[in-house]
Amino acid sequence: MSAGLNADPVAKDVAEPDRREVRQRLWQQLPLLIALVVLWMVLWGQFTALSLVTGVIVAIVVTRVFYLPPVELSGRINPWYLLVFLSHFFLDVAVASFQVAFQAVWPKPVPHSSVIGIQLRTRSDLIMTLDAIAMSLVPGSLVVEADRERSTLYLHTFATESLEDVEAMRRKVLVVEARIVRAIGSKADLERIRSNGPRAAEAHSGEREARS
Repeated sequence: MSAGLNADPVAKDVAEPDRREVRQRLWQQLPLLIALVVLWMVLWGQFTALSLVTGVIVAIVVTRVFYLPPVELSGRINPWYLLVFLSHFFLDVAVASFQVAFQAVWPKPVPHSSVIGIQLRTRSDLIMTLDAIAMSLVPGSLVVEADRERSTLYLHTFATESLEDVEAMRRKVLVVEARIVRAIGSKADLERIRSNGPRAAEAHSGEREARS
């Protein structure tokens, strides 16, 4: 009887960290689950109780079957810098759309394109993903590969006729990264952005492969 009583505190101590770990994992995956449910309802075009329930089921299945490392959230959001990032993003989309449309109708030879490797300054999967999405949504650039180990994005870029055009695109990617970090990045990410400027990051960037 006494042996059983002595074993209970040990079992409780072991179970308590497990419960905290489960709660932490659920909290980390909650934004992804919500995003998947919203995406499911948008795809079906129905915001009903049935689409909500089925969306939750699909989101759980997707996160269990196609498991990915949990995304570490910084826990901070700066509304002002978030607005700055979104404003610049929509402006970039509008300007690039006109530029690509102009190139499509202008009676000149097709501009050269390039594949450029840019090493980011942060090691955050979330920052890297958002940077890749932002650059891919701007007409004229598309992320073709992301090297998570080296924190490097490879972009196919349109109308890169010179090394100056290539360097301008690299600076653009790093500027977008900095805006995202200021909006939602951690303090460690902010410190990396401040201490490691664009030139230092460019020095370690991947090799460029020019394509016609």
